[in-house]
Amino acid sequence: MTTLKATLREDLTTAIKARDELRSSTLRLTLTAITKEEVAGKEARELSDDDVLKVIAKEAKKRREAAEAFAQGGRTEQAARELAEGELLDAYLPKQLSDDELAAIVASAVEEARAAGAEGPRAMGAVMKIVNPKVAGLADGGRVAATVKKLLA
Repeated sequence: MTTLKATLREDLTTAIKARDELRSSTLRLTLTAITKEEVAGKEARELSDDDVLKVIAKEAKKRREAAEAFAQGGRTEQAARELAEGELLDAYLPKQLSDDELAAIVASAVEEARAAGAEGPRAMGAVMKIVNPKVAGLADGGRVAATVKKLLA
C-alpha cells in the first residue's frame, strides 16, 4: 500500500474515533474513488503516490465545482459543506503555485516555444506541452491555460 493511501486510512480511523462526520465521510469517498481507480481497466493495480494524488486532486476539483453549482442554485448550506470537503482534501495535495510563480514558468515556456518557431495563439499547444510537466499537480489546468492565453495574446 502506498504511503499516502495508508495516511488517508489512518486519518479515516482517527476521524471515525473522533466522530468527525465531515472528515470521515470525505475520506471514505476519497478512498472509494482510489479503489475504483485501482480496479478500473482490464486488471487491478496498486496506485502509486502520484496516482493517488491525481485522484485526490480530481475529488477536490469536483467539490469546488459542486460548491459553485450549489451556490448558484441558492443552496448555501450545501455549498459550504462542499467547500469544507474540498479544503480538507487540499491538505493532502502539494502546495499550489502562486499566480506569480505560475506566470514566471509560463513566460519561460512561451520564450522557449517562440525560439522553436511557434507564434501567436496557435502556439498554445506547444507552450502547454512545455508547461504541463513542470506544473503537474501544482496548478489547476484551467489556471495554466488561462495564464498561457494571457501571455500569448
